[in-house]
Amino acid sequence: MFLRWGRLVHRFRWVTLFGSLVLLCSTVAALRTFPAPSSNGSATPPTESAHADNLIRAQLPSSSSPGFDLIFSSPSLRTGDAAFRSAMQDALAPLAGDARVSSIETPYTATAGAAALQSKNGHEAIAVVTLREDASSARHDYPALRGLVHSDSLTVTATGAIAVSSDFTTYFGQDLARSSGVVFVVALVLLLVMFGTLVAAGLPLLVAVAAEIGGIALGVNLLNHFTDVAQTATDLVALIGLGVAIDYSLFIVSRFREELAAGRSVEDAIANSVATAGRAVVFSGLTVAIGLAGLLFFQGTFVSSMGAAGAIAVLCAVVWALTFLPALLSVLGPRVGWVRIPLFGRPARLGRGPFHAIALMVTRRPLLALVPALLVLLAIAVPVLQLRLGTSGIEALPPEAPSRVGWDMVQNDFPRQSVNSVPVVVDFGSGSPLSAQNVGHLYDLDRSLASMPGVIGVDGPFADPGLTRDQYIAALTGPAAPLPAAERQALALRVGPHIAVLIVHGHDPAESSQAGVLVSSIRGLAPPPGGHLLVTGQTATNADNVGYLLGRAPATVGFVVVATCLVLFLLLGSVVLPLKAVLMNLLSISAAFGALTYVFVQGNLSRLLDFTPQPVDPFILAVLFAIIFGLSMDYEVFMLSRIQEHHRSSGDTRAAVVEGLERSGRLISGAAAIMIGVFLSFGGLANTIPIKEAGIGLAVAVAVDATVIRILLVPALMRLLGGVSWWAPAPLAGLYRRLGMNERGAADSTGTDQQHAAA
Repeated sequence: MFLRWGRLVHRFRWVTLFGSLVLLCSTVAALRTFPAPSSNGSATPPTESAHADNLIRAQLPSSSSPGFDLIFSSPSLRTGDAAFRSAMQDALAPLAGDARVSSIETPYTATAGAAALQSKNGHEAIAVVTLREDASSARHDYPALRGLVHSDSLTVTATGAIAVSSDFTTYFGQDLARSSGVVFVVALVLLLVMFGTLVAAGLPLLVAVAAEIGGIALGVNLLNHFTDVAQTATDLVALIGLGVAIDYSLFIVSRFREELAAGRSVEDAIANSVATAGRAVVFSGLTVAIGLAGLLFFQGTFVSSMGAAGAIAVLCAVVWALTFLPALLSVLGPRVGWVRIPLFGRPARLGRGPFHAIALMVTRRPLLALVPALLVLLAIAVPVLQLRLGTSGIEALPPEAPSRVGWDMVQNDFPRQSVNSVPVVVDFGSGSPLSAQNVGHLYDLDRSLASMPGVIGVDGPFADPGLTRDQYIAALTGPAAPLPAAERQALALRVGPHIAVLIVHGHDPAESSQAGVLVSSIRGLAPPPGGHLLVTGQTATNADNVGYLLGRAPATVGFVVVATCLVLFLLLGSVVLPLKAVLMNLLSISAAFGALTYVFVQGNLSRLLDFTPQPVDPFILAVLFAIIFGLSMDYEVFMLSRIQEHHRSSGDTRAAVVEGLERSGRLISGAAAIMIGVFLSFGGLANTIPIKEAGIGLAVAVAVDATVIRILLVPALMRLLGGVSWWAPAPLAGLYRRLGMNERGAADSTGTDQQHAAA
């Protein structure tokens, strides 16, 4: 099948190139037509905290209106000074007259809580700006609204939900622009070192550009038209697409040059390259796509759409590597070696070089290679024991981000704003919270919450300490005098048609274990009769998201492992090698997670990489698992494919391992170096924590995979297993033969010294 496809592409090479150009123009048009995601996604997992948030948005829209905060500060003026007040009011005047603004609350206009809007040092004040628009329109209009506010005497800093979202959009865009430019320079240099010719080095970059455009246009922008895709998907899809596209092209171009060096015609060289390296590309792409498809188990979150987006990017890379690239190689022929770079790209000789020496050493003393390799992996993975999980928030932005600066000011200078708030929602279903019976129950709940350890106060419609339980019931349901204005305002913000919301304020930070204990204690309270008690807020969301991830992890891992083993069986005809490959992948993942813990949780390299140490987002961890599992199969597939070629001709597993490692080791190491360069460019240059984590985690996984695992562990294990490596039960072995998956090239090309020299 692959052999015939290679000949077909060669025969219709000009038609294929024209079709590729049309496809490229179409994806560019899609990229320009469909807008990129502008938020982190509104999809939420089916958890208690998410359900509570949905009830609040549906029944208390005024309490969840979009907006932002403006912090006014002066080193000399105090908030009580007339000059400070006048300057603040003048700066806010353009906003006050804008039709998009619903209200502006300052310390000078607030009917309640004015003190909370003033800093403890008396030199800073907050203006809370609420907008009439929905969240999407608010994010679009925020830059213009923020630009209306400026002052000659006061420093103005913006923060709050809309400001944070705007900064994420800005920094994600900068991450992609900065990293992509560096990636191509690094990749070109490494490709020149590997190939030694400018034409051969440029081909993988052409495929990478086309695959990146297609992946972002179709996998992100177009997909975002039908479902909710997070902003992070653009950078992650670019990262995955660039890496695999360069890898796949690298293997095909290398095999094509090898076939030409062996004296094949251009047509036979294309056919053999597609039948061998192209076949491995398809199976590698399948394993990567399967890993990403495992994210579909996390329905209701941005992770599921990210898995679909990543799989589309990988598909684009495979399609371009099997169509555009063979067609272009068919046209170029021997000219693929034009513009030679001195000193680089010299072919290795059979029986010489470092990989030959390593292959002999590992196969002669497999245990001496196996034990130290496992100890190294264990040392890298050990920090994972201290891994902490938590939902990413504003601290995922760099410390110098404007909204992050404002948030830090609020946390440090406004003690009444920086407490941990835990919203408690009581859902009465179809009942009314304002019935006499329910008002009494809510009053009792309010008092119970206020008496819990660690609670410094409760905000709710039933919290006036000046009224007794009976007075409150009478005030809301009887003919008694109406409530004061402040109480009526609180009632409107906290009571919907069927829900009531009480805000519990605690001493401890949201990420602390004490805050987690408080949330657990609240959830352990008996709900009011006829109602359901739901807890939300950052602490509850963190706990729910971790629980959601762990609850679906077994199904995800099971699907990925089983599907990957099936694909590898179709490639290799063995049931032992797929299981070994899965084990190796899990070692790569453990090492990557250990590195993430060491860097981002423990805070090592925080100054160099410019971030604040923090827990790892559980959904980012799920994404990394899927990507790493798939990418780790890349080199496994290519290495085992070469070993399989030699095993078919010799039947000697040890000799096949030596030749396979020698023939693929240099190529895999070069490909890994390029992949590491791509990932480190994203991880080192990115501003946002999710992209830093992805880049660093993937770079460590690929480095470990291409060195310790591929060069030492895999050959050592195959040497110890011997012929058992290729074992399959008789029925499965017969099925493999009937399916014809052991396709060979146009001619057996595994035995000539000339080809070994070209490798």
